[in-house]
Amino acid sequence: MATPPPKWQANLKIYEELISLHPDIVRKGKANPYTSLNGHMFSFLNKEGDLGIRLSKEDREAFLKEHDAQLLVSYNTVMKEYVQIPDEMMGNMEALLHYLNISYDYVSSLKPKPTKKKK
Repeated sequence: MATPPPKWQANLKIYEELISLHPDIVRKGKANPYTSLNGHMFSFLNKEGDLGIRLSKEDREAFLKEHDAQLLVSYNTVMKEYVQIPDEMMGNMEALLHYLNISYDYVSSLKPKPTKKKK
């Protein structure tokens, strides 16, 4: 496996610190870090080192406008419910935790996905 870019390594440290601030959230994924609840992923760090956070339509629209941000693109696919956290926001733990909490509350309101039974 190739060495991850410096942005990915730096943002992984920030992402892990952010997750540690919320007692109910556990980081998942070894090579592709993400968080999920009831079968719904709600944040992840893509291979470029961009942090995506899943928000409701209203929160997403407000975030995009307020932060002059964009939807996250990962593996050449626009992630329609995920905002890309701007680089200048990555060091602001208070703001990041605010949006992570909003995302957690949003996915908490979604119907749980059924678990896949192992054969």
